[in-house]
Amino acid sequence: MTTNDRPQATRGGGPRRKQQIFDATLKALARDGFESMTIEGIAEESGVNKTTIYRWWPSKSALVGAALIDAPLMDLPMADTGHLRGDLEHLVDGLVRLLTTQPSGAVARSVLGAAVGDPGLATYIQGFFADRLTREQSLIDRAVARGELPPGTDTMLLMDLLAGAVWLRVVFRRRPLDDDFARRTVAAVLDGVRTP
Repeated sequence: MTTNDRPQATRGGGPRRKQQIFDATLKALARDGFESMTIEGIAEESGVNKTTIYRWWPSKSALVGAALIDAPLMDLPMADTGHLRGDLEHLVDGLVRLLTTQPSGAVARSVLGAAVGDPGLATYIQGFFADRLTREQSLIDRAVARGELPPGTDTMLLMDLLAGAVWLRVVFRRRPLDDDFARRTVAAVLDGVRTP
């Protein structure tokens, strides 16, 4: 093991070259899929010894789970537009971009498909979604403080409705989205679909 490969704590914990490892992991995931990607290939691409990777992440599932949470590729920026509707539209637009651009779209589809048959990976994916829900909670808290939502609003239900619409349309139906999709989706969730 060379000096560069020795694990050294970083801000988020993990080896000193953690970001290179995560970038290589998500690149391999997008290119090869979960089943075909290997720790050896990730080690070679990131320039890190595979024993370093195994020291910090005991399985491929653990490495993918950590990369999804920490790597910037899968980030969804949380806007503060000053009102709930604008914040949610920005969030939906960001999710649309994440699922329709590469390599993030390929990563998301690969992980979703693999998690169905891999309970270990599914557990790490639950951690990823729990992390995202925690980040999204501040958006809901601001809306409650402004009086736009009642206290006790079910954040998970609201986010599932919005994100579910995007995932279903983009990944499962494979239908194109118009520029007005985010506005219409948020309006349907916040206002309902019936004529007043």
